[in-house]
Amino acid sequence: QVQLVESGGGLVQAGGSLRLSCAASGRTFSSYTMGWFRQAPGEEREFVGAISRSGGSTYYADSVKGRFTISRDNAKNTVYLQMNSLKPEDTAVYYCAASPSGRYYSGRYSLYDYWGQGTQVTVSS
Repeated sequence: QVQLVESGGGLVQAGGSLRLSCAASGRTFSSYTMGWFRQAPGEEREFVGAISRSGGSTYYADSVKGRFTISRDNAKNTVYLQMNSLKPEDTAVYYCAASPSGRYYSGRYSLYDYWGQGTQVTVSS
């Protein structure tokens, strides 16, 4: 069992930056692929990116590639989402998720077994 708690959301102007954190409970954090998803009002949950168990590999959705960076600190049981050059269309609730699968490059929602409660990110124009 893994419990995930996101933090770091808020209101930022377009072009600004935010860093989200996701703290995980449990001793097996390093055995999980960690992903970030987002959901805007009235829309389906969308894959943002993911990081491999070791942190050595990442994979991003085209919509955020070059602007967002995922990292993890397995010693602190924490994964991060650094968001730069934010746009109004990035406004959403952001969720971190944990998957026992090694397929960090998949982006499939169904691979993720554990989810945080979400944190709101609002980008004003």
